[in-house]
Amino acid sequence: MTAHTPSSLPSLLAVFAHPDDESLVAGGVLAQHAAVGARTAVVTATWAPDSHRAAELADAVGILGAGKPRMLGYADARIPQSAPGQARFCDAPLDETVGRLVGHLREVRPEIVVTHDAYGNLTGHPDHVHTHRVTTLALQASGLEHLYPETGEPWQPNAVYLATHPHSGVGELGNLLTQVGKSVLSVPDARVTAAVDVSPWLAQKWAAILAHRSEVERTRALPGILSRLPADARQRIMSIEYYTRFDIKPTPGGLRQPAL
Repeated sequence: MTAHTPSSLPSLLAVFAHPDDESLVAGGVLAQHAAVGARTAVVTATWAPDSHRAAELADAVGILGAGKPRMLGYADARIPQSAPGQARFCDAPLDETVGRLVGHLREVRPEIVVTHDAYGNLTGHPDHVHTHRVTTLALQASGLEHLYPETGEPWQPNAVYLATHPHSGVGELGNLLTQVGKSVLSVPDARVTAAVDVSPWLAQKWAAILAHRSEVERTRALPGILSRLPADARQRIMSIEYYTRFDIKPTPGGLRQPAL
């Protein structure tokens, strides 16, 4: 992200667990990329496409310029009614979930992918953690021609950016989460490779968060917590998005002697 000039930002696919994760975690980066004409899209693992959360998601990704929602339609680990008759995302066959995400990767053909870190971001929600696992496997499988051939031609992004928080960047948000009984799982500062100032797109990011109306109404949900803050405190919390980058594509050059 930071290695590109504003006029040459790469195409981006965001893969997150729930409707609202895309806006809370990467809303600024999605808006930033869309603003300069880079292709962006969002895959959401849970909630049924005919649910009220899906309608809110459609509004949010529209605000962020990320097209139409791409929903896998599994049930939230803690809310079975989020997708009646469907398996919880955490319980669905791994080969199935990886294959479905490979299909989106090969269709969108992004240069970079953004998803949850191995902790599942600060709160460690099981759906966040599982989305990280499934995305990591799909990123490898998507580039191999003999895996899931029915989903299209192989494609492998250049890099994945894992959304995270450094210890030094938790600040006020950490206190707000602990007050409602949530975990705060940050990483050492040295693990963060990109701290993106999204201030120019903050109004757009906030509008996308507010589009998740049912979450704004909830006391313990982060959209609701943020909505009750003074504007200056909310701006401090939302203005920087943190990521750890991992390169995916092999280094060109063919077979080499092992350096062991």
